[in-house]
Amino acid sequence: MEQNIKILGFAGSLRAQSFNRGILNAAAQLLPEHVALEIYELNDIPVFNQDQENNIPPAVTEFKNKIKSADAILIATPEYNYSVPGVLKNAIDWASRPYGDNSFEGKPVAIMSASTGMLGGARAQYHLRQSFVFLNVQTVNRPEVMVPFARDKFQDGVLTDETSRKKIAELVAALVNLARILKK
Repeated sequence: MEQNIKILGFAGSLRAQSFNRGILNAAAQLLPEHVALEIYELNDIPVFNQDQENNIPPAVTEFKNKIKSADAILIATPEYNYSVPGVLKNAIDWASRPYGDNSFEGKPVAIMSASTGMLGGARAQYHLRQSFVFLNVQTVNRPEVMVPFARDKFQDGVLTDETSRKKIAELVAALVNLARILKK
Protein backbone atom coordinates (compact mmCIF):
# COMPACT_ATOMS: atom_id res chain seq x y z
CA MET A 1 0.00 0.00 0.00
CA GLU A 2 1.37 3.41 -0.97
CA GLN A 3 1.89 5.86 1.86
CA ASN A 4 -0.07 9.09 1.89
CA ILE A 5 1.89 12.21 1.00
CA LYS A 6 0.94 15.67 2.24
CA ILE A 7 2.21 18.58 0.12
CA LEU A 8 2.17 22.19 1.25
CA GLY A 9 1.98 24.62 -1.66
CA PHE A 10 2.31 28.37 -1.74
CA ALA A 11 2.64 31.09 -4.34
CA GLY A 12 5.11 33.93 -4.32
CA SER A 13 2.39 36.38 -5.30
CA LEU A 14 -0.33 38.04 -3.26
CA ARG A 15 -2.35 39.06 -6.33
CA ALA A 16 -5.88 37.65 -6.21
CA GLN A 17 -5.80 36.48 -9.85
CA SER A 18 -2.15 35.38 -9.77
CA PHE A 19 -1.12 33.03 -12.55
CA ASN A 20 1.11 31.29 -10.01
CA ARG A 21 -1.83 30.62 -7.72
CA GLY A 22 -3.50 29.33 -10.89
CA ILE A 23 -0.75 26.78 -11.53
CA LEU A 24 -0.98 25.68 -7.88
CA ASN A 25 -4.72 25.17 -8.40
CA ALA A 26 -3.92 23.16 -11.53
CA ALA A 27 -1.50 21.01 -9.52
CA ALA A 28 -4.28 20.33 -7.00
CA GLN A 29 -6.36 18.88 -9.85
CA LEU A 30 -3.49 16.71 -11.11
CA LEU A 31 -2.44 14.90 -7.93
CA PRO A 32 -1.60 11.21 -7.93
CA GLU A 33 -3.59 8.91 -5.66
CA HIS A 34 -2.84 9.10 -1.93
CA VAL A 35 -1.59 12.68 -2.23
CA ALA A 36 -3.10 15.84 -0.74
CA LEU A 37 -2.12 19.43 -1.48
CA GLU A 38 -2.84 22.26 0.93
CA ILE A 39 -2.43 25.71 -0.61
CA TYR A 40 -1.23 28.22 1.96
CA GLU A 41 -1.57 31.98 1.55
CA LEU A 42 1.39 34.16 2.54
CA ASN A 43 -0.74 37.31 3.08
CA ASP A 44 -0.36 37.39 6.87
CA ILE A 45 3.41 36.86 7.04
CA PRO A 46 4.93 40.12 8.37
CA VAL A 47 8.14 41.65 7.07
CA PHE A 48 11.14 39.76 8.46
CA ASN A 49 12.96 41.53 11.27
CA GLN A 50 15.88 39.69 12.83
CA ASP A 51 15.19 41.51 16.12
CA GLN A 52 11.95 39.49 16.27
CA GLU A 53 13.23 36.07 15.25
CA ASN A 54 13.18 34.79 18.84
CA ASN A 55 9.70 36.22 19.38
CA ILE A 56 8.08 34.74 16.29
CA PRO A 57 4.71 36.20 15.24
CA PRO A 58 1.76 33.73 15.30
CA ALA A 59 1.36 33.78 11.49
CA VAL A 60 5.00 32.76 11.10
CA THR A 61 4.69 30.02 13.73
CA GLU A 62 1.71 28.63 11.82
CA PHE A 63 3.64 28.75 8.52
CA LYS A 64 6.72 27.07 10.02
CA ASN A 65 4.57 24.32 11.56
CA LYS A 66 2.80 23.67 8.26
CA ILE A 67 6.15 23.32 6.50
CA LYS A 68 7.47 20.98 9.18
CA SER A 69 4.38 18.77 9.10
CA ALA A 70 4.30 18.51 5.31
CA ASP A 71 6.03 15.68 3.50
CA ALA A 72 6.91 17.97 0.59
CA ILE A 73 6.69 21.58 -0.55
CA LEU A 74 5.45 22.93 -3.90
CA ILE A 75 6.28 26.55 -4.69
CA ALA A 76 4.89 28.60 -7.57
CA THR A 77 6.80 31.80 -8.11
CA PRO A 78 6.45 34.72 -10.45
CA GLU A 79 9.56 36.59 -11.54
CA TYR A 80 9.94 40.19 -10.39
CA ASN A 81 12.88 42.19 -11.73
CA TYR A 82 14.75 39.04 -12.83
CA SER A 83 14.45 37.44 -9.39
CA VAL A 84 12.30 36.07 -6.58
CA PRO A 85 9.40 38.24 -5.37
CA GLY A 86 9.97 39.92 -2.02
CA VAL A 87 6.93 38.25 -0.44
CA LEU A 88 8.33 34.80 -1.20
CA LYS A 89 11.87 35.58 -0.07
CA ASN A 90 10.46 37.13 3.10
CA ALA A 91 8.42 34.00 3.91
CA ILE A 92 11.44 31.77 3.27
CA ASP A 93 13.62 33.94 5.51
CA TRP A 94 11.09 33.67 8.35
CA ALA A 95 10.66 29.91 7.88
CA SER A 96 14.41 29.32 8.02
CA ARG A 97 15.05 31.37 11.18
CA PRO A 98 16.20 31.55 13.91
CA TYR A 99 19.45 29.72 13.20
CA GLY A 100 19.00 26.08 14.12
CA ASP A 101 15.23 26.10 13.42
CA ASN A 102 15.15 25.86 9.63
CA SER A 103 11.69 24.52 8.72
CA PHE A 104 12.95 23.55 5.27
CA GLU A 105 15.78 21.33 6.53
CA GLY A 106 15.93 18.22 4.33
CA LYS A 107 12.48 18.84 2.80
CA PRO A 108 11.76 17.81 -0.77
CA VAL A 109 10.74 20.92 -2.70
CA ALA A 110 9.54 21.44 -6.25
CA ILE A 111 9.47 24.84 -7.93
CA MET A 112 7.34 25.98 -10.83
CA SER A 113 6.59 29.38 -12.28
CA ALA A 114 4.28 31.26 -14.57
CA SER A 115 5.00 34.59 -16.17
CA THR A 116 3.59 36.83 -18.86
CA GLY A 117 7.07 36.94 -20.43
CA MET A 118 8.75 34.45 -22.70
CA LEU A 119 11.03 32.89 -20.06
CA GLY A 120 8.18 31.84 -17.80
CA GLY A 121 9.92 32.85 -14.56
CA ALA A 122 13.15 30.93 -15.19
CA ARG A 123 15.42 33.50 -13.52
CA ALA A 124 13.31 33.53 -10.35
CA GLN A 125 13.50 29.75 -10.18
CA TYR A 126 17.28 29.78 -10.49
CA HIS A 127 17.65 32.36 -7.73
CA LEU A 128 15.30 30.39 -5.50
CA ARG A 129 17.32 27.22 -6.11
CA GLN A 130 20.46 29.10 -4.98
CA SER A 131 18.80 30.04 -1.69
CA PHE A 132 17.70 26.46 -1.14
CA VAL A 133 21.25 25.15 -1.37
CA PHE A 134 22.10 26.86 1.93
CA LEU A 135 18.83 25.73 3.51
CA ASN A 136 19.64 22.07 2.73
CA VAL A 137 16.51 21.57 0.66
CA GLN A 138 16.17 18.50 -1.54
CA THR A 139 15.07 20.23 -4.74
CA VAL A 140 13.43 18.37 -7.61
CA ASN A 141 15.61 19.19 -10.60
CA ARG A 142 13.44 17.83 -13.41
CA PRO A 143 11.14 18.46 -14.99
CA GLU A 144 11.47 22.22 -14.98
CA VAL A 145 8.03 23.81 -15.19
CA MET A 146 7.95 27.31 -16.57
CA VAL A 147 4.73 28.61 -18.05
CA PRO A 148 5.59 31.45 -20.45
CA PHE A 149 3.05 33.86 -21.90
CA ALA A 150 0.72 32.87 -19.04
CA ARG A 151 -1.92 35.43 -20.01
CA ASP A 152 -2.67 33.29 -23.08
CA LYS A 153 -2.81 29.99 -21.18
CA PHE A 154 -5.55 30.75 -18.67
CA GLN A 155 -9.27 31.16 -19.13
CA ASP A 156 -11.29 32.61 -16.24
CA GLY A 157 -8.39 31.88 -13.85
CA VAL A 158 -8.04 28.23 -14.93
CA LEU A 159 -4.93 26.88 -16.65
CA THR A 160 -6.18 25.49 -19.96
CA ASP A 161 -2.86 24.84 -21.70
CA GLU A 162 -2.52 21.05 -21.89
CA THR A 163 1.26 21.07 -22.32
CA SER A 164 1.65 23.08 -19.11
CA ARG A 165 -0.82 20.85 -17.26
CA LYS A 166 1.12 17.76 -18.37
CA LYS A 167 4.43 19.22 -17.15
CA ILE A 168 2.87 20.20 -13.80
CA ALA A 169 1.57 16.63 -13.37
CA GLU A 170 5.07 15.30 -14.11
CA LEU A 171 6.63 17.70 -11.61
CA VAL A 172 4.17 16.74 -8.87
CA ALA A 173 4.81 13.05 -9.57
CA ALA A 174 8.57 13.63 -9.27
CA LEU A 175 8.04 15.53 -5.99
CA VAL A 176 5.88 12.72 -4.59
CA ASN A 177 8.47 10.14 -5.64
CA LEU A 178 11.23 12.08 -3.88
CA ALA A 179 9.09 12.53 -0.77
CA ARG A 180 8.42 8.79 -0.63
CA ILE A 181 12.12 8.00 -0.98
CA LEU A 182 13.02 10.44 1.81
CA LYS A 183 10.27 9.08 4.11
CA LYS A 184 11.74 5.57 4.08
